Amino acid sequence: MSHRPPVARFTHVALPCCDMDRTIAWYERFTPLRLLDRREDEFGYGAWMGQPDMVDTPFIVVLVSFHRDRPNGPQPVLAPFAHLGIELPTKEAVDAVAEMGRADGCLAWEPQWVPPPVGYICALTDPDGNMVEFSFDQGVYAKVQEVWGKPES
Repeated sequence: MSHRPPVARFTHVALPCCDMDRTIAWYERFTPLRLLDRREDEFGYGAWMGQPDMVDTPFIVVLVSFHRDRPNGPQPVLAPFAHLGIELPTKEAVDAVAEMGRADGCLAWEPQWVPPPVGYICALTDPDGNMVEFSFDQGVYAKVQEVWGKPES
């Protein structure tokens, strides 16, 4: 079993955070991401968040909390429109995550239909102000299958 990708792969996006525990908990509550790895060194803390079902084509969110940055407070990188996007299987799933976000005070965009190819969306802000969009019928998954073929069973 190789520990290297067979070809170049897009593997991660890195986001700074101030409170590692709070940010990990937020991503585990609102997204399909789960803690994959956690580290600490003289510069600060790091965590890798990924989806357990993406073993063959991993993509992770790297959270970093540098000691030097913490006194300055949250420094959102993905705002006001830049965002991480998560496609959900149903409109009801978007409504459910929006309701959870509303209850937790982090709903940034109310659920709404947007013209194609966007679909039905809402967005939440993570503990550091980064935007995370949740969509239904956006078609990213379907377009990849259409253009590049269905995954092998």
